[in-house]
Amino acid sequence: MSAETTGTAPAGAVPGRGGAPAPPGGRDRYLDLLRALALLRVVVYHVFGWAWLTVLFPSMGVMFALAGSLTARSLRRPGGSAREVVAARLRRLLPPLWVFSVVVLGLLLLGSGWTPQGPWGVAGTLNYLVPVGAPPYPERIGSPSGVLDTDWARDGAGPLWYLRAYLWFVVASPLLLWFFRRAAWPTLFAPPVLTGVFGTGLVTVPGETGEAVRDFCVYGGCWILGFAHQDGVIARVPRYATVSCASALMALGLWWASGHQGDERWDLNDVPLAQCLWSFGFVAVLLVHAPVWTELPARLRRWDGLVTLANDRAVTVYLWHNLLIALAFPLLDLAGVGGAASLPAAFLLLWPLLALAVLAFGWVEDLAAGRGVRPWPTGRRRRGTAGRPA
Repeated sequence: MSAETTGTAPAGAVPGRGGAPAPPGGRDRYLDLLRALALLRVVVYHVFGWAWLTVLFPSMGVMFALAGSLTARSLRRPGGSAREVVAARLRRLLPPLWVFSVVVLGLLLLGSGWTPQGPWGVAGTLNYLVPVGAPPYPERIGSPSGVLDTDWARDGAGPLWYLRAYLWFVVASPLLLWFFRRAAWPTLFAPPVLTGVFGTGLVTVPGETGEAVRDFCVYGGCWILGFAHQDGVIARVPRYATVSCASALMALGLWWASGHQGDERWDLNDVPLAQCLWSFGFVAVLLVHAPVWTELPARLRRWDGLVTLANDRAVTVYLWHNLLIALAFPLLDLAGVGGAASLPAAFLLLWPLLALAVLAFGWVEDLAAGRGVRPWPTGRRRRGTAGRPA
């Protein structure tokens, strides 16, 4: 809980120690709730494509901030080396990706007859196993009359950019945290400044490397805000100062977006600097007002099971949702559902498809985390069980 919080604490809240977001040995359900909302927003955005959702709730910035907080929490624990923490984070991320990649590569190589072009294309397929870069895939594949749309490969592999960025953030975290604990404010504001250099065309890095650099800059500030939350730095700043600075950055981001809009107008994903500033400010406000909940408040407790499910299956939901959206529309066509009804029908159909994916593949997350397999984890975690990274 922030140092400025006063009054009676709500049910389920406990005071934070030095601004740390979770009680010792437990989970912070406020952060769990934010992750669940971020996943829901990602799914809704990918179904309906509403550009204003990127302003309403910048999910990727929130997810990177939560992951940064959890990574810093792991790095501050006594007895664990940075190498062990990084290895543990990657061990929990990669097995769900491998299962997903086996299915996607099987469909590409065996079902569709696609082959990567040249030695670099073949080497690039290794990114389906360890996402240090972007995996290759055909922009269009199959035929319009097939079960999947011709752009299903792009839809399926497109979200893997997040895993690439997450991997690089995790690998860089020991060094970033070292800088942060010696020069907190320069380290915190360096990514927005660098976004002004690499995200506006002032300096252009071509190709996939440029995209990776841009993503690192755009969301680096949110990741380091997770450090600031975990170390209690945000809690030591007067709340009015944090909110005022965050609001100014968000206003600057919207002003920049207004003059640099893409085809989707207010879609901040098309405007890196606006995305960076808006996400940074938004996350700062969420964290400066963050309570520490050992359980959800009474008014939200009906959603406890779904929040737990979303957190314990976050990687599974993120990996599979876009491919299942691509599958939902052809299934609706076969059922004769089209026109204006197709989008809401696809949204409704997506949830049973996601439930099947969670049942079929979600258990891999349990094995990767070293915990007992639970086909449908909606119950509360055992005290002391670590949660999934975003």
